Amino acid sequence: IAYHKKKHGVIAPKRLIARLRRDNELFRSYMHQDAHEFLNFVLNDMAETLERTEKDRQKRGLPASTFPLPPGSTPLPHKPTGPGSKLGRPPATSQATLHNSLPHLNGESPSSHTSPTAASLGQNGLTRDSASTGAHTSRSHSIEQPNASRPAWSTTAEMSADGQGVRGAPAHAPDRAPSSAQPQQPAAFQTWVQQIFQGRLVSETRCLQCETVTCREEAFFDLSLDIEQNSSITSCLHKFSSTETLNAEDKFFCDACSGLQEAQKRFKIKVLPPILCLHLKRFKYIEQYDRMRKLMYRVVFPFEIKLCNTVEDCPDADALYDLIGVVVHVGSGPNHGHYISYVRSHNKWLLFDDENVEVMDEATVRTAFGSTYEYSSNMDHGYILLYQRQGLL
Repeated sequence: IAYHKKKHGVIAPKRLIARLRRDNELFRSYMHQDAHEFLNFVLNDMAETLERTEKDRQKRGLPASTFPLPPGSTPLPHKPTGPGSKLGRPPATSQATLHNSLPHLNGESPSSHTSPTAASLGQNGLTRDSASTGAHTSRSHSIEQPNASRPAWSTTAEMSADGQGVRGAPAHAPDRAPSSAQPQQPAAFQTWVQQIFQGRLVSETRCLQCETVTCREEAFFDLSLDIEQNSSITSCLHKFSSTETLNAEDKFFCDACSGLQEAQKRFKIKVLPPILCLHLKRFKYIEQYDRMRKLMYRVVFPFEIKLCNTVEDCPDADALYDLIGVVVHVGSGPNHGHYISYVRSHNKWLLFDDENVEVMDEATVRTAFGSTYEYSSNMDHGYILLYQRQGLL
């Protein structure tokens, strides 16, 4: 679009798909694709393109690009990244690596990822851990800040850098900064992708042996939420920020103790994004069946929401969000089905189903909550939710 002569801001779907298949082999087949992985890849690729364009501008001595913030939004702090780091594309070897594509937006090189073993992969190429553990967040370089004098569960201490805070890190992979971390430099600029979608989490891990609390920040573009039957987005967010005990194979590597210890961990939101993207984890590896299955649970998502799992000093803790979009998966399993979207525009709800666009009412949107019965003829389920912070327009 940027290089199009008319710069009309739209692109033909066929051209978009052709470019997508050219850039990533995972999308070259005609098999059923995952909308969440597609979203991750598109955001990552757009940010990479913007950063590459900015570097070209700097080489030519042109002034830095500026992306005006939406009205009422809070600028995100520039976090340091390693020199030479770039917004790399995820390796096109498995959907498991694509699932973690967004971390590269914050400076982590692709080589710092560990490829999953064949034994750890379920159907669709998703790792068993990624199908059942905590939220999907952006990974990036970090420096841990243990502080024995800090009160337990304090969420107001300053953080020094981004962190990789994956729930339930295995004992053989300590939850610490990646070994590939480089000396840090200030980030050059922030793309509009980051300004619109990026928020920041604080992860706190308290060693149960020495009581040291390790705090780290990590950027995110979407939150992946575990779901249960007859639940709500509010309860899913509460569960996301609930305290988790790391033990057995998931012990935490404590720098103060210089070893693996049992610990307690929780997440809080420190910076709210202008557009909040919530991904419902409807596809899960079921060991009993040795394959991925779709969870056809009823999950109620409100049309207006206030996040309650923020830190005490969050600048926009009282912000309200309006539902503006729902990506719906229609089908009985992860390997087949169809995607449609409900989009709110000019106080009306529109249904986008391939080339068909229709005006819908809120009652139709609510059918995507799912059925109160796990086995139902209703195959329409909300999969990705987009909320816009009030006051941006």
